[in-house]
Amino acid sequence: MADTSDLAALREAPGEPAGWPDARLRRLLLAAPADDLVRAAARLRDAGHGNVVSYSRKVFIPLTKLCRDVCHYCTFAETPKDDRPAYLDADAVLAIARAGERAGCREALFTLGDQPEARYPAARRALDALGHDSTLSYLAEMCALVLSETSLLPHVNPGVMDAVDIARLRRVSVSQGLMLESAAERLCERGGPHFGSPDKRPGVRLATIAAAGAARVPFTSGLLIGIGETRAERIDTLLALRRQHREHGHLQEVIVQNFRAKPGTRMAGAAEPDLDDLIWTIAAARIALGAHANVQAPPNLSGNAWHRLLAAGLNDWGGVSPVTPDHVNPEAPWPHLRDLDRRTENAGFRLVERLAIYPEYVARAERWLDPSLRRATVRAADSSGFARVDTWSPGDVRTPGARDVPRAPAASSVDPTIARLCDRPGTYDEAEVARLFAARGPDYHAVC
Repeated sequence: MADTSDLAALREAPGEPAGWPDARLRRLLLAAPADDLVRAAARLRDAGHGNVVSYSRKVFIPLTKLCRDVCHYCTFAETPKDDRPAYLDADAVLAIARAGERAGCREALFTLGDQPEARYPAARRALDALGHDSTLSYLAEMCALVLSETSLLPHVNPGVMDAVDIARLRRVSVSQGLMLESAAERLCERGGPHFGSPDKRPGVRLATIAAAGAARVPFTSGLLIGIGETRAERIDTLLALRRQHREHGHLQEVIVQNFRAKPGTRMAGAAEPDLDDLIWTIAAARIALGAHANVQAPPNLSGNAWHRLLAAGLNDWGGVSPVTPDHVNPEAPWPHLRDLDRRTENAGFRLVERLAIYPEYVARAERWLDPSLRRATVRAADSSGFARVDTWSPGDVRTPGARDVPRAPAASSVDPTIARLCDRPGTYDEAEVARLFAARGPDYHAVC
């Protein structure tokens, strides 16, 4: 049971339980009322991110769907087929990337199965024909191709890697990712969802995440909830990720993804986590990871309850594609970007486009990016590290025309703090000036 002092500390605004020892935080998350967790998570998100909710406009490039693992809920992985190439060739990769570029995408998300050449002779033969000895070597070539031929910045989800592969991919991608999914070893036992999948062992995945941290790679990880784990095991997963980030500072985002049962899989009849369970996990992630962490949940996997995800401490919608489907969850189409914007605004937030690398890592590009990637990344970012959405830069001496400063929208759509500052006569202190310069969306127009 949670200590009364723990609950009192949680209810303070904003509070920061992320600094607590593991045992105290674990006890609190298990025992505190869900409503208290949600309110505390929302306060923390507001303290760390204000009213900004980000997303990345991406194109999804499934380089290969072959995989040596046999996760019992997955429809992404396939077996070799005579009528389908084992890998996308360079022309196919560029065709997808260029379609994304025409649609205004900034991110090329490369997704692929784990080391298919270790299981399938067809994958080995295909790699030989492509002039590579491994899938990850071919992935590096395709990332370099997209970088040289388009304006997209690659993010890679290549599965388990060693330090050599991480370093090779760091030279051609601005970020990498590997879902921890769960720290529960028992899920790999016979009858569990990860039985027969050597790359899903928590220790193996944590070793990859740690190696990426040591290599200074902006990294994405997260949880997959509802595959048979308990809430206590979810907390242990969050704490494992928190320890990784405390050591290396490289976890640019943590995804809370809810399991969706898919026809044709062994878990087709398994119960999906309900919305309350998803909300609880998002709130727990925010509290465990802190105010400034980036906590994401996919908007295409939660029906119409986006406002509840935001209320639980979410600050990012992840990658959304106007071009390609979600190849991991093909039954769940992406929301239209206009709808995502409208519904985020209706919940009281400002939707802001980011790059595949988060703003705080753009700001320290000399540490987190290979030198060959820094110029393109910084050019693609605005002064806050989000995606640049216009051609103006600080120092530009052009005089703005009337069309450059649109009419302010109705006052009801403007953040109350911004509205008060705009209407108040006199001078502003430093924090108020910074708040005005950081305005976005309707708030920006009000300042203009």
